[in-house]
Amino acid sequence: MIAFFVSTFGLFNASQSPSSAAAEGGNLQNNIDARALFAKHCATCHGKDGRAKTSKGKLMHARNLADPEWQARVTDERIFNSVNNGRGEMPGFDKKLSETQIDALASYVRQLKK
Repeated sequence: MIAFFVSTFGLFNASQSPSSAAAEGGNLQNNIDARALFAKHCATCHGKDGRAKTSKGKLMHARNLADPEWQARVTDERIFNSVNNGRGEMPGFDKKLSETQIDALASYVRQLKK
């Protein structure tokens, strides 16, 4: 039987460590589902896996977020700023998402590295 309990971070599956829950796209501290945010706001261009293999992503020359070389070069601050302010053809999300949600998305992008 899987046990659930409410901690200071919200609903928590006792069979799942906080780091494994975060790896699945959640942000326990702020109770933000970064995977769902990515799917809603980013996957159209960047793809569910972040590799930008979608037709819109190819058309817009979207960044391959899973590229390990890019991941090594870019800072967390730059990822946050790109999502917040936009970059190139990508619109900024500062009016649609809170800073906490954008921070969760930036952390999620780090998990896409292949």
